[in-house]
Amino acid sequence: MELVLSRNFHHQVPLDLKGYKAAGGYQSLTTIIGQPREPLLEEIKNSGLRGCGGGGFPTGMKWSFLGKEAQHPVYLVVNLDESEPGSFKDRQVLYRDPHTILEGVIASSYLLGADKAFVFIRGEYRQGAMLLEQAVEQARAAGLVGNNVMGSGWNLDVDVHLSAGRYICGEETALLNALEGYRANPRSKPPFPIVKGLWGQPTIVNNVETVCHIPWIAHKGAEWFQSQGKGKAAGSHIYQVSGAVKKPGFFELPLGTTARELIFEHAGGLLDDRQLVAFLPGGASTQFMLPEHLDIALDWDGPASVGSRLGTGGIIVMDDTICPIDFMINLTEFFARESCGYCTPCRDGLPYLVHVLKKFELGIAKTADLDLLNELCDTIYPNTFCALAPGALMPIMAGLKHFKSVFEAHIHQGCCPHQQELNLEEAGSWA
Repeated sequence: MELVLSRNFHHQVPLDLKGYKAAGGYQSLTTIIGQPREPLLEEIKNSGLRGCGGGGFPTGMKWSFLGKEAQHPVYLVVNLDESEPGSFKDRQVLYRDPHTILEGVIASSYLLGADKAFVFIRGEYRQGAMLLEQAVEQARAAGLVGNNVMGSGWNLDVDVHLSAGRYICGEETALLNALEGYRANPRSKPPFPIVKGLWGQPTIVNNVETVCHIPWIAHKGAEWFQSQGKGKAAGSHIYQVSGAVKKPGFFELPLGTTARELIFEHAGGLLDDRQLVAFLPGGASTQFMLPEHLDIALDWDGPASVGSRLGTGGIIVMDDTICPIDFMINLTEFFARESCGYCTPCRDGLPYLVHVLKKFELGIAKTADLDLLNELCDTIYPNTFCALAPGALMPIMAGLKHFKSVFEAHIHQGCCPHQQELNLEEAGSWA
């Protein structure tokens, strides 16, 4: 497999424009800018590239919805609002090789006929945003951004925008509201952004990793991209491994690599060679996978075959010293804090889930509370305005299925088998 996203990570500092070009950067633009768009768009569609931000929707198909008669201006919005626990791939590219992002932005914008591109960056990534702004100015001075890009007659402006600093800003329509200066609440869909997006104009929203693959596919072809994955999967992916492992980190590998290889080879195995209990394959909003799932390919179809999903490819590992319920509390507290508060099931339901889960940890839960957890999940899941709360429920719903005996042990023993000393007041009080 040929490294794409991390090919320049070995440099001590991010490459400037001169160094990036010397390393082969921006060569793809000579075969893209000024060329007919249709054949190149067909390559994207045939490549099998899918959205790398968690949704996994085929990129070429998504782009085809734009249509040739789209009313201008057309906007490209690149989502770098990486905020989910367990996900830290996008920041690596931003801090280590910002020109790779910009090359992807320019190539994608040209293929879409976009007039302006926005890179929406997590508010905590301020230094990374500065690095990307420097890359944009260097590219502007070289004629790669601005008016008459590379003498093609096509104009492109690129704007780097820091997020408001909330997880909900990563939802594509909440992101658009934030860009327009409004509170970052999700919008009703349809209409979808590609029809009516930023300031009512056609807008394509893509994850930054997705965009970074575009120049390579357009330059080297769909068959090359397909050859970079394993099995039926296409391309490479930056997997991230965190939690109870010896060497947490990020690894660009063929899409379709197994969790066994990631956890036990690249991440060095579990801390103190403990026993693996479960892992989340794609960040905090995915369902638990078990040790018997270690050899399932982590692509778009593998986790789905056992009721989970690839998500961002951010694997969180849980060993036998960690209480699964405490683990779920940690994740659910995050989502409860990050709710925009727009809809009641999410705003009130997630904090109440935390309250009920803490009753188990504190040893005061009853059998009825187990039924209540199931009822809450069934009530919240189909009744929210966006996917934040349903995502928050994924570990809980899987936990109720896979760790029912753990819940029952907390009830019967009157304490957490893993942690027997917790402050009773942590459960909070609900009328």
